[in-house]
Amino acid sequence: MSHPIVILGTGLAGFTLARELRKLDTTTPLVIVSRDQAGFYSKPMLSNALAGKKTAASLVMKPAEKMAAELNATLRANAVVARIDTDAQLIELDGGETIAYRDLVLALGADPIRVSLGGNGADDVLSVNDLDDYARFADRLDGVQRVAILGAGLIGCEFANDLLARGIAPTVIDLAPRALPRLLPEQASTRLREKLEAAGVGFRFNTSVATVQRDGSGFTLTLKDGATLAADLVLSAVGLRPRTALAHAAGITTNRGIVTNRLLATSAPNVHALGDCAEVDGHTLPYVMPIMQQARALAATLAGKPTPVVYPAMPVIVKTPACPTVVCPPPLDASGAWTVTLSDDGCDARFHSGDGQLLGFALLGSATAQRQALVPQVPGLLV
Repeated sequence: MSHPIVILGTGLAGFTLARELRKLDTTTPLVIVSRDQAGFYSKPMLSNALAGKKTAASLVMKPAEKMAAELNATLRANAVVARIDTDAQLIELDGGETIAYRDLVLALGADPIRVSLGGNGADDVLSVNDLDDYARFADRLDGVQRVAILGAGLIGCEFANDLLARGIAPTVIDLAPRALPRLLPEQASTRLREKLEAAGVGFRFNTSVATVQRDGSGFTLTLKDGATLAADLVLSAVGLRPRTALAHAAGITTNRGIVTNRLLATSAPNVHALGDCAEVDGHTLPYVMPIMQQARALAATLAGKPTPVVYPAMPVIVKTPACPTVVCPPPLDASGAWTVTLSDDGCDARFHSGDGQLLGFALLGSATAQRQALVPQVPGLLV
């Protein structure tokens, strides 16, 4: 029997690739290695699970055994990969067991960025990046009334909105001057902040946390502008860093992420990467739609038809029910300007190039109804 295709990771990227591959190839042996329990759940649901009264257990859609059966795969749960030998084409697990591969796919995901904090409560700051993290977070919420959230980006705002469903007053702290500064133009960002504030979220901008000190059963945060803030719990949501250490140790080229071309091929023969850990042709795109496009393209390649990834316009849905928001961000290097139209119940922001081409948009409130009409007008990335 030939060596298997080995996928490292059972997040959205790893499992989606396996599903897409099995549509095209039902016989090649497939081994999927997971460092956790390997049940299938949707990671994007973690930041709005409280409103749905979801427990960690109820978020698991299918257990590992069912996933293995559906995918006709060997699924290795709670297995830690110690190293990759790209010359011998094998991986080694903790304990010394080796698995040879025909092709290896790195779907390793990303880790939360941990900011440097002083104080004896710094180690008690939580982050939510997987199911086990969510279980710890949810277990700590009993009796909690005040949560400090570090980071006013996508995840920070989503968690802030979600905590309101538990009757908890969150305060979001960010060094930036406004919410979602990388995704929204200023007027749209202001509208989002106003709606979240009206729902009960507090914001502290242009500052960051210096120390987290235990104070009875809670914490006192000292901000770098000298102010203090009391909280029962502190959640860090300042961003993610692609997991590159395993690839780097194997001599595979890494930068912000694991570097690949548009075929999702790394610098090592027969080694590919996708999802949050990958830097595809210079782009790191930690969102659902890019992962789906990558998985379909890589599945075709692994099945024998080399297929470069192509990204259509890919709007991002921000899960903030207090202010429904959809963003299709323009390319980072795009030249042009935003035009913003505000109404009582919406915000329609569009980014046009100098020659009038629509390159991106941000829609809030009632303006989100325009999404379907605008998406076909926006050129994709890497087309």
